[in-house]
Amino acid sequence: MKQLLCLSYAPWRARANRTQQLLARLGDARVLFIEPPPPKGVPRPEQGRRVREHITAYTLPVPLPGPREQSLFARRRLDRAADFLQKTMAKHRFQEPVLWCTAPVHAQFLDRLAYRGAVYDCHRYWDESFLELESDLTRHAEVVFAASFGLIRRLSPCSDNIALLPNGVNPLLFAQGEPPVPPALQNLPGRVILGRVGAVTGKVDLEPLLYAAHRRPEWTFVLMGRATKPAAQQLQGQDNIILTGPVNSLDLPDCLCRCDVLFDLARLDRRDSDVVPAAIYEYFAAGKPVAAVTDPNVPDPYPQLIHSAYDGAGFLRACRDALDEDPSLSAQRRAFAQQSSWAERAAQVASIFEAVGLF
Repeated sequence: MKQLLCLSYAPWRARANRTQQLLARLGDARVLFIEPPPPKGVPRPEQGRRVREHITAYTLPVPLPGPREQSLFARRRLDRAADFLQKTMAKHRFQEPVLWCTAPVHAQFLDRLAYRGAVYDCHRYWDESFLELESDLTRHAEVVFAASFGLIRRLSPCSDNIALLPNGVNPLLFAQGEPPVPPALQNLPGRVILGRVGAVTGKVDLEPLLYAAHRRPEWTFVLMGRATKPAAQQLQGQDNIILTGPVNSLDLPDCLCRCDVLFDLARLDRRDSDVVPAAIYEYFAAGKPVAAVTDPNVPDPYPQLIHSAYDGAGFLRACRDALDEDPSLSAQRRAFAQQSSWAERAAQVASIFEAVGLF
């Protein structure tokens, strides 16, 4: 049977990320999913847990060395991690699997593991400190998947085998009638609800949100996701901004469908990034108007489907335009989401694997 060893940049989560969405749909392969260790003080998950019928998850025993770590202690950590992977592969009788890498630090395993071919799934821009590792990984990979055209341009000097693989969505979750009001959206003030999905941290530019919320107190802005204490303190005093905390994955489609407008905010640590977040595709699947604060240096990816802005005043206008938009755009967004399903993305991956002889 086909074998795939995935080195994941993030742990296996209830709310599936890009890697999980793709691997879950490669059902004709056995997958070992290797996640990074949890932070200190957080209990380690059970080793060898079956997260899908064909996917078994393990946690690395130590953090991998960063790009600037050259100490003897860092090399010992890498040796320990490689030894753990070799023993795990032997336990599951993995012999030269496809090596699926999701971060530049995984280049450190290229000369330490036996594999039939390497794949690099580049889902984001990494800072310049990772340049040497990312270049090495890109050069050695039989296939590179890039989440945007900008990433293709960035990686193209190191490889001719780069395929565009944007983020996606599961549109079937949104194919339902009028949903009940989920707990996170019950008893909200105001008649207009604007919602956002995603963590609220110091890396999110909250100023446009505060600008709009202050000037439209009759609107309710609902932030669905984990919020750090400093970010929550920044939003204090604005009664029409509601922090719900993380929303159950099963309730998320209902939450999005109950909002009048769905919005996104710029990330301060991702300037010049043209990667469209997976949440935007979820917004499209919900068929709701979308407003987003974007980088003025990056072309709008879907100008016909997103009301874009670059600052607080522009965000307020974008929200107004979204509320007044042509209802026919809802069907266009849903149709686009159908074409951008994770099933379609995974089928593209499988097709490329077969074309290059990895599967």
